[in-house]
Amino acid sequence: MEINSICVCGAGTMGRGIAQAAAQAGFATTLFELNATVLENARTGIEKSLEQLTAKGKITAEQSTHTRQLISYTDDIHSCLADVFIEAIVEKAAAKISLFNQLAELNHGDAIFASNTSSLSVTEIANGVLHPERVIGMHFFNPATLMKLVEVVNTPYTNETTTAAVMQLVRLLNKVPVLCQDSPGFIVNRVARPFYIESLRLVEEGDTTIEQADRLLESAGFKMGPFKLMDLIGHDINYAVSSSVWEQLGQPERLRPSPLQEEKVKSGKLGKKTGEGFYRYE
Repeated sequence: MEINSICVCGAGTMGRGIAQAAAQAGFATTLFELNATVLENARTGIEKSLEQLTAKGKITAEQSTHTRQLISYTDDIHSCLADVFIEAIVEKAAAKISLFNQLAELNHGDAIFASNTSSLSVTEIANGVLHPERVIGMHFFNPATLMKLVEVVNTPYTNETTTAAVMQLVRLLNKVPVLCQDSPGFIVNRVARPFYIESLRLVEEGDTTIEQADRLLESAGFKMGPFKLMDLIGHDINYAVSSSVWEQLGQPERLRPSPLQEEKVKSGKLGKKTGEGFYRYE
């Protein structure tokens, strides 16, 4: 299957990062978002990112201009015509299923529908979509413009053509695909749960401080400590993933979500994007 165009649905931090990565790789890219403010913020954010890359010599001025020309922004779903759709909307299966079914009605019969979900069952999503054989997971990591890994998540419905096309697409995006089967948390988020939850538990039990835990783990070779990383990801997202994996695995005590992080979510202190999480940001 030849892929020439990509539509990214959802213009939050992850969606706009995926859209920028797609356009930088040379694909005609549409970024779809119903919220006009979020869409405009995404446009501003992408343009600023490209300016910074140009100033640092990472890309040329010509490459920056070409990338801008390849991205279109829309709040009209009827403008969403593409070979591949990557959704990065709210983490609710019903919303993702509804979106994919609307897009299936508007597009040709070979279009691929990829979910960037980090915690929901891709199989459940596929089960509700008109063409489940063309549904697959494409789990990017934040920031999507820099992080190389993409988990490609097969379901029992996914056909070989879809899998092969998405694996090749990830390579064309200058990223590294890792193929896995649909399971709670896939690979990375399943492995990462103890990293976050045990760190939170140590602080809750008074065995260490947030700053000390980050400093020690960074000195041991981690690029970023768990609390700084949770602030970067966003506590709403990180806590939701922990809760989802915990529920899907039968609520094992060792993976019980942290009340300390739950309180951050309830208080709206979600990390860097709100100016405060475990740390304050100016």
